[in-house]
Amino acid sequence: MSDIARALPHSSTRPALPGWLAALATVTIWAAWAVGTRHAVTHELPPAALGLLRFGIPALLLAPIAWGMQFAPAAEIGPLLPGTMPLFVALIGWLVFGERLAGLRVFGFALILAGVACIGGHGLLFSGNGAWRGHLLLLTGAGLWGIYTHAYRRCGLSALQAAALIGLWSFLILLPFGGAPLLHALDHGLDRPVVLQALLQGFLSGVAGIILYGIAIDRLGASRAAAVSPLSIVLAALLAIPVLGEIPSAAAWIGIVLATLGVVLASGVFNRPSARAG
Repeated sequence: MSDIARALPHSSTRPALPGWLAALATVTIWAAWAVGTRHAVTHELPPAALGLLRFGIPALLLAPIAWGMQFAPAAEIGPLLPGTMPLFVALIGWLVFGERLAGLRVFGFALILAGVACIGGHGLLFSGNGAWRGHLLLLTGAGLWGIYTHAYRRCGLSALQAAALIGLWSFLILLPFGGAPLLHALDHGLDRPVVLQALLQGFLSGVAGIILYGIAIDRLGASRAAAVSPLSIVLAALLAIPVLGEIPSAAAWIGIVLATLGVVLASGVFNRPSARAG
């Protein structure tokens, strides 16, 4: 174990309840963000403008996620983004930091892959609407989320400091790409959608979501914080029905169920504390 890893505060020494509450709030924000972003990029605002409004997510993370929203339905965003993010967290922990993977977690990873194959394979082979491009971009975003999870866990910054640092650099990087589309939207009478997306992207997702996710990682550890992410899958799918009119296909529902069960098992929440990797 590296000196940095030994120096990290152990999550079990801190009260867990605030971490679980922060994690639940985070996935609720993620679900609302998935539906709201999907609606915006298919109706009023281009991804670059949304990226500028959000500015709380790193530019390299935001690009594959926002552009992926143009192709992948909202019900499929959950399994492919928060659904696979714990998989990337665990793989990075195993490959880079030597964390152990128990048999139950490996079975969970297999379920996640089966769910992703069910969703992505259906879109690639049968839908014919280009959704597979969104699937690939969302998986890229999930991998970047996994990198961020481990990087934050070891960077020594507080949740508020990390959100401020990410927001500043993301805003500066996205300004040349999103400034003109955002002004164009305002000039064409889209003030109300811009304000609503500024609230969703800029405050809820870009500030509150990042801070709450950081608190969850601090209190629970990377694996346990990621374990709550399947809730956003169900919430996003349910919200998409009345808001977007998107009814998940049978394959998508199967993928949602498999990915949700897989994430719960892969997160290690059912392992004994002594066997769980931080």
